[in-house]
Amino acid sequence: MTLRVGNASGFYGDRFAALRDMLTGGRLDVLTGDYLAELTMLILGRDRLKNPAAGYAKTFLSQLEEGLGLARDRGVALVVNAGGLNPAGLADAVRDLADRVGVPARVAHVEGDDLTATGRWNGVLAANAYLGGAGIAACLRAGADVVVTGRVTDAALVTGAAQARYGWVTADPHDPTKPDDPDLDALAGAVVAGHVLECGTQATGGNYAFFTEHDVRRPGFPLAEIEPDGSAVITKHPGTGGAVTVETVTAQLLYETAGARYAGPDVTARLDSVRLDPDGPDRVRITGVRGEPPPPAVKVGLSRLGGYRNEVVFVLTGLDIDAKAALVRAQMDPALAGVADVRWTLARTDRPDADVQEEASALLRLAVRDPDEAAVGRAVSGAAVELALASVPGFHVTAPPGRAQPYGVFEAAYVPAADVPHTAVLPDGTRVPVDPSPRTRTLAPVPEPPLPPPPPPGRTRRAPLGTVVGARSGDKGGSANLGVWARPGRSDGTGSAVRAEAAWAWLAHTLTVERFRELLPETAAFPVVRHVLPNLRALNFTVDGILGEGVASQARFDPQAKALGEWLRARHADIPEELL
Repeated sequence: MTLRVGNASGFYGDRFAALRDMLTGGRLDVLTGDYLAELTMLILGRDRLKNPAAGYAKTFLSQLEEGLGLARDRGVALVVNAGGLNPAGLADAVRDLADRVGVPARVAHVEGDDLTATGRWNGVLAANAYLGGAGIAACLRAGADVVVTGRVTDAALVTGAAQARYGWVTADPHDPTKPDDPDLDALAGAVVAGHVLECGTQATGGNYAFFTEHDVRRPGFPLAEIEPDGSAVITKHPGTGGAVTVETVTAQLLYETAGARYAGPDVTARLDSVRLDPDGPDRVRITGVRGEPPPPAVKVGLSRLGGYRNEVVFVLTGLDIDAKAALVRAQMDPALAGVADVRWTLARTDRPDADVQEEASALLRLAVRDPDEAAVGRAVSGAAVELALASVPGFHVTAPPGRAQPYGVFEAAYVPAADVPHTAVLPDGTRVPVDPSPRTRTLAPVPEPPLPPPPPPGRTRRAPLGTVVGARSGDKGGSANLGVWARPGRSDGTGSAVRAEAAWAWLAHTLTVERFRELLPETAAFPVVRHVLPNLRALNFTVDGILGEGVASQARFDPQAKALGEWLRARHADIPEELL
C-alpha cells in the first residue's frame, strides 16, 4: 500500500531528461514536477502581458512528447505546477499533445489561485494564492492521469497525491472543534516529505556542503515512499548518482524554512518534531512529524515591475585599488545625481604579487535603479564608456555597458482562506469547489526549547566553521534563510553519537545571533532571528530585508542568498579540538 512519489523538476529549467529518467528508472505511482518560484511568476507574468494565452511552463509540454507515453504505459500519474498563471491553458495544450502523439490521457487541472483580477492590489503583474493539495487529490480520485496546477505550495504536489491515496481528513466538518486527530499528523508528514522532494536533486547531494564525499556529477532525482501514517522514506532510483543521507535530507529540510512551525493551507507541520534515521544505503526514514490546524489566512505572492536597473563592473588592477575606486566613483557621480537607488560595492578579489592578471584585479560594481528608464539607461552607460581613456590606469569593464532593464519586485500578502476560490476541474470538465479547512489555528511562536548542557572548557584550534558544520541558505522574498547543522560524525564517517551531541552542544551555545552577525557583517544592519531545532541538531537563521525586494530586484551580489551558508562555513572560529 506504500505510495511511491517521485520528483522530476525543482525549477523551471531543471534537467530536461529527468522526467524520462524517473519514469524509466524504477517503480513509481506518481511523478511530480515543481516549475514555479518567485522569479518564475514574474517571468510568466511578463509573458502573459505579451500573449494572454501564455503564462505556463512550456518545457513540460516538450517533456511530454516522450514522457506521456512512458507514464501511461507504467500507470504513473503526473502532477505538476507547470500551469503557472494559466493552468487551464496548459491542460488544453496537454490534451492537444495527447491527441497528436496518440496517447489517450485524462487531464485535469486546479485553478482559483489567480487573484490578479480581484483588484485588491494595484499595479501587480500577478497575484497568486498558495493553494494546498486538496484540489489535486480530487482530480486524482476522479481518475486523472495528468494534473496541472497553478500556484500551489511546493509540498502540495506530494500531499495531494497522498491525500488521494489514503483519504486523510484533517477535521470533521460537523465538529471542527474536536481535538487534533492522527490525519493531521499524517498530512504533516507528507508535507515534510514534499518539502524534501520539491527542490529535486538538492535532496540527493546537489548543492550539498560536503559534496566531496559523494559522486555528485549527476545526482539522481529523489522519491518518497509514503506510508498511511504519513511517515516516509526518502530514496532514489537504483544506480543513479548522488547520495541520500541524513545530512542531505537535513540540508533540504532547513532550506527556505524558518522556525518550528511550517505553515501551509492544509496543515501546519512541526519541524521540531521531525526525526531522521538511516534506513539502509541511500534511504532515510522520516518519522514523528506532528501536525496542527493551518492558519486562517492564505499566503498570496504578488509580482510587479519595480522599475529599471543597470549595472557596470569596473576592473581595477594592481596597486592603489582604493584610490582607483575613489576616482571612478567621483567621475561617475555627476551621471548618478538624482538616481533613486545607487549602490557601489568593491570586491577585493586581488592579491599582492599575483602570477595571474585576473588575481591582481578587484571588481568595483555599480548597480542603479530608478522608476524612470532614461535615468539609468544611456545616461549611466554612456558616462561609464566615456571614462575609457580618461580614468584609472588599466581601465576596463567586464562587459560593455548596456541599456536599462526592467526589474521585478516580490512581496507577500495574506487573505482569508475563504476568499480563495480553490477549484478542481476534473477530466470530464466537472468543477468541484474545494473548501478551506474548517478548523484553523493562528500561528504563534514556539518557545525556544532547552539547549543541551554547554561543552566543558578545553583546547581549541582556529579553523573554518565548515570543518564541523554544514549549511544551506536561500531566499523568501526579501529575506534570507540560513540553516546550519552539526555533523553526526567525523568527516570520514567514523564519528559516534557522543561526538555528535558534543558538536551540537558547541554549535547551539556558540552560534548566537550576536556571533552570527560578527561572522557575517553584512547581516548586522538587518533583523536576525535564530530558531533552534534539537531533533535535527540544527539552527535556522532568518535575515529579514537583506535581499531588498526579492530576487528579481537583484539588490545584492548573491540575490537569492544561495551562497550565504558557504560564506558562513568559510569563516574561522575557535573550535574544540575534540571536534576536529
